[in-house]
Amino acid sequence: MKLLQDRIIRDGKVLPGNIIKVDGFLNHRVDISLLKELAEEFYQTFADDKPTVILTVEASGIALAAITAERFGLPMLFAKKAKSDNIEGGLYKSEIFSYTYKKAVNLIVSAEWLGAGDRVLVIDDFLANGEALRGVIDIAHQANAEVVGVGVAVEKGFQPGGQKLRDAGYKLHSLAIIEKADENNIVFREE
Repeated sequence: MKLLQDRIIRDGKVLPGNIIKVDGFLNHRVDISLLKELAEEFYQTFADDKPTVILTVEASGIALAAITAERFGLPMLFAKKAKSDNIEGGLYKSEIFSYTYKKAVNLIVSAEWLGAGDRVLVIDDFLANGEALRGVIDIAHQANAEVVGVGVAVEKGFQPGGQKLRDAGYKLHSLAIIEKADENNIVFREE
């Protein structure tokens, strides 16, 4: 998606270690107009898959998932990274390794809000190694829900997460795939 690629070039930064910093418009300070455009692209891609719920991971995927859910007219559900006292009853849980926090984290979703018959569209801001997405897909499977697609704003194509999802047969739509990045240059995969 050229709009997102242009924004990454203009306002993004590449930090040492191939860290792509897009927090000025995507996942810390959020440009709502941009997210509406991204949500529209996800709608055009996944509407025929008839999702019933949008699922994401706490916390940076929530803004994009919420706007996407609004575009679809669906509820948005996010996997929490810590159990809170307000979650009652059964839980679906999946352990992932968080590269952000450099430790194992449990993703948790209440069984009250996800179950058999749900058609899940997973939406997230970033895809690198794919641990967060693996965790929410695992949770969807525990709930006997069907994952109908995975949409991400930015994929690091030089890391294995996207290829793992494609190899597993998931319908993955990444709006901007970065093939290589350093402090001086960002190269996007041609579609």
